[in-house]
This record gives sequence, C-alpha cells and structure tokens, in this order.
Amino acid sequence: MSKPKKKFAESTVGKLLFGAASIVNPTLGNVLKGVTSPKEAIAEIGKSKISNEDKIKLQQLIYEQQNKEIESITSRWEADANSDSWLSKNVRPLVLVWCIVIFSFAGILDSVESVPFHIGELWNDTFEKVMMAVVLAYFGGRTTEKATSMFKK
Repeated sequence: MSKPKKKFAESTVGKLLFGAASIVNPTLGNVLKGVTSPKEAIAEIGKSKISNEDKIKLQQLIYEQQNKEIESITSRWEADANSDSWLSKNVRPLVLVWCIVIFSFAGILDSVESVPFHIGELWNDTFEKVMMAVVLAYFGGRTTEKATSMFKK
C-alpha cells in the first residue's frame, strides 16, 4: 500500500496560502478549503470575488513558496554532489539504473509467454509513477545543476 498523499491544506504551501488568504480576505479561506493542489488554489483565487490586487498577491505567494521548495531540493542535491561521500554523489544515478534494470527485466519477463510472470495493474501503475519521478528528478536535477554552474561562470 502506498502512503496516503498529504492534503494540500497540510502542505507548506497550503498552510501559507490559507493563512495569507484568511488575513487578506476571511471569506477567501472558505473558498479555498476544498482545494487539493496549488493549481486548483490558483484557479479558485481567480474565480473569487476579491480585488485583483489581492488575487495577484495570493497567486504570487503560491509561486514564491513553490520556487523556494524547488530551490531547497536543488541545494540538497548540489550538497550531495559536492560531498566527499561516494554514496551521496552516486545515489541518484544508482537509483536511476536500478529502476531501468528492474523495469526492463519485469517487462521482458511479462512479455515471454512461457514464463508464468505477470505484472499486476497496481504494480504497473505504481512503478510507472516511480520511474517517471526518478527520471524527471535525475535529468531535471542534472539540468538545473548544469544551468546553475553555467550562470555562475
């Protein structure tokens, strides 16, 4: 079983948004109670009947907080890359290689008629999401690291 996804209202961005929304306009806090993602929150803010200035403030708040979270992840990865530890430098590539090998091996086994192996739908979906996250995180992180180092020069 997978861990239940944290509700948007319980996330850092959600807490910050609901707190700010209540200060800016108390009725907006009620409008945002049912949202489950930053994207939905931005859409609800856009539909709400508050001033455009307040809408812009709240939407900027969401974007700024999301950017801070992304920057903190990037800085952790950069710290790993600059570490003296072999494992911390190589954990992302190793996880990527492991996922590719396991995914390929399972796919081959599942496609051979004489082998009694079948990937269940739940596992297929789960592994697909893990694989996408790992590939995007690895290549996205590498691209960010390269771009950062180019801009610093």
